[in-house]
Amino acid sequence: MSATLAAEPARAAAGPVPLREAFWVWLRIAALSFGGPAGQIAVMHRILVEEKRWIGEHRFLHALNYCMLLPGPEAQQLATYIGWLMHRTRGGIIAGALFVAPGLIAIMALSWIYALYGRLGIVGALFFGLKAAVLAIVLQAVVRIGARALRNRVMQAIAAIAFLLIFCLGIPFPLIVLAAGLAGYLGGRAGLAAFRVGGGHGAGKGPIVEDRDTVLGEELPAHARLRGRESLRIAGIWLVLWLAPVAALLLWRGPHDVFSQIATFFSTMALVTFGGAYAVLAYVAQEAVQSYHWLQPGEMLDGLGMAETTPGPLIMVLQFVGFMGAYRSPGLLPPLLAGTLGGLLATWVTFLPCFLWIFLGAPYVERLRGNPAVAGALSAITAAVVGVVLNLALWFAIHTVFREVQPFRAGPLHLDLPRLASVEPWALVLSVAAILAVLRFKAGTIPTLAVTAAAGVLLYLAGATT
Repeated sequence: MSATLAAEPARAAAGPVPLREAFWVWLRIAALSFGGPAGQIAVMHRILVEEKRWIGEHRFLHALNYCMLLPGPEAQQLATYIGWLMHRTRGGIIAGALFVAPGLIAIMALSWIYALYGRLGIVGALFFGLKAAVLAIVLQAVVRIGARALRNRVMQAIAAIAFLLIFCLGIPFPLIVLAAGLAGYLGGRAGLAAFRVGGGHGAGKGPIVEDRDTVLGEELPAHARLRGRESLRIAGIWLVLWLAPVAALLLWRGPHDVFSQIATFFSTMALVTFGGAYAVLAYVAQEAVQSYHWLQPGEMLDGLGMAETTPGPLIMVLQFVGFMGAYRSPGLLPPLLAGTLGGLLATWVTFLPCFLWIFLGAPYVERLRGNPAVAGALSAITAAVVGVVLNLALWFAIHTVFREVQPFRAGPLHLDLPRLASVEPWALVLSVAAILAVLRFKAGTIPTLAVTAAAGVLLYLAGATT
């Protein structure tokens, strides 16, 4: 063992980490949280496990497994979980809120720019280029998750069935993921080998940091020993913070007001967003475009481009959706003020439940480390998410490369097929180039986004696009 590694357990034994120090560490993690959940979790693992040694490898992965079973952004929930482990409720709030704050500010600023100048040709050209990179990044997510999750024929079959159900039959993804989780739970409980695959985004390579050599150690923290009355109190506080604004809007403005719709729709999303941002975006895009008419089809890709290029969870794209929905139906408010309030409301009802799941559930989950039924549910859900994200990739590809889409209905089949004559040649070229850059040459997310955005602007200036 190197001198550095030998010295680290002494740091762990020095005593608890001051909350002030934790604040700056969580702020650093938030500022570096680019690249989607895989990159964000890797940053947390590097800083918290390998560098700071606040938490051990096994405890980190156990927390991650729980967060992946929850609806909502697993990276933000993992930060909240570890913050809670380190410094109780106050630490969880600091870690979770800081993880969201940079993205909230950045997406709000970009939403203003988009609303004010999105119709300008050069701004549209910038997002034209970004869409190609977003398509490549979503395909990369399919490959990465699939490489981890589809390690036997049972998992491959779950992924294939999930894809067919959502792409061909239009079955809502929450039902697909919940069914997969139930199957995995039963398989894991029965001890079937196929469901012992595990899940998660993986940890770093190198020597494993044992729990006993970290600040937290191996013992169950005192604040993880909740009783029933304490659980009810925690649930009551966070349910009021989450649902009181929703109820107030419904009573004040009625169910058809745009703010009421934003509150109820994204509250529902907070309950069913299993599998992370990629799994839910196709459903959100469908509802926002076809049911609520908040966005045009290509604008969802623009919003995801914003989320990909800013720190924080990818689910922050929902703030952009809420902003545009209220901006276009402002009522008596100035459009930009309405958009700002709509974006903040969408963010509030999306992320408040994440704190509820952690503060209510984490104390019990800490007692379930190594439970095979939970591990089986995680394996099956992760496999189903591969099929769901593949559906998202195809949806993005169709709306990126083709100008027109036509519905196809035959019995139970519900397909949206592109009109081949409406292909956009430069969108196809940029998409293929971005896919090769990301999958073949392992280009990073930010460089790929920057190059395709610049290419979109250059094509516009050259008169190749409009």
